Amino acid sequence: MRAVASLQRLGRLVVAVPYIWLGLFFLAPFAIVLRMAFSQAATALPPYAPHWEGLAQIGEFLSQLGVDNFRLLGDDPLYWQSYLYSLRIAALTTVFALAIGYPLAYAMASAPSRWRSILLVFVILPFWTSFLIRVYAWIGILRPDGLLDATLALFGLEAGPLRLLNTETAVLLGMVYSYLPFMVLPLFATLEKLDRGLLEAAADLGARPVTAFLTVTLPLSLPGILAGAALVFIPAVGEFVIPDLLGGPDTVMIGKVLWSEFFSNRDWPLASAVAVVLLVVLVLPLVLLQRARLRREMAA
Repeated sequence: MRAVASLQRLGRLVVAVPYIWLGLFFLAPFAIVLRMAFSQAATALPPYAPHWEGLAQIGEFLSQLGVDNFRLLGDDPLYWQSYLYSLRIAALTTVFALAIGYPLAYAMASAPSRWRSILLVFVILPFWTSFLIRVYAWIGILRPDGLLDATLALFGLEAGPLRLLNTETAVLLGMVYSYLPFMVLPLFATLEKLDRGLLEAAADLGARPVTAFLTVTLPLSLPGILAGAALVFIPAVGEFVIPDLLGGPDTVMIGKVLWSEFFSNRDWPLASAVAVVLLVVLVLPLVLLQRARLRREMAA
């Protein structure tokens, strides 16, 4: 009995570890950011007020909190337009990554087993180089008279410089390239486990390859599609480096706005409000999707 009780306590401790980790490294920092979001900018260190000075002043502290920062996000077009633009760019990045990544993952999963590990290494190979260096490389490719223009001119396919750098197209190219592995890896993991006997059965029943793909492969790969879409879309919304280096004045994403408010304007409360709204925009659909998936599994 003592051994069973010890195992139960050990099991509870093991289960508690991720919750403790979540509380220390997500909930606690989020609480700090949320508190700053309801504060006001001040010439102080740190640059916001009111400050938490003790439990004896909790009433005074709460009375000084306000929602002016959140109200400003709705009143100033800069912020809500940046949100909408970031969501659009992230959605386009996800769609293009899926269009490129699905055939690539399917080809990898269909390859002989001895080649799959090698192909997987090729997918993750870009991670062996610094993210910043890879983005800078795109500057050399897309700049006027750069590598792309020189290659097209070599084959007589270009009449003049394309001038892709500092455009939305350059941002999309950089983001799709950078986040493509995050789409390929979960798709490959899902498609690799696919029972090929189901496709053979569909063919025996008279289904054409396209019909078998749409009725068998695609539905069974849906978990990989959703996982890959989440892994690409979520970081793409808050991306800062790629739009800053490859984009122009019209490619203002919410990550750039956050950086400007924190480091240029030193308006920490407003930047915190931007971050809180961004987190809600990203987390709420995921929570609703997870609840819908659980209800569907329970109904099945």
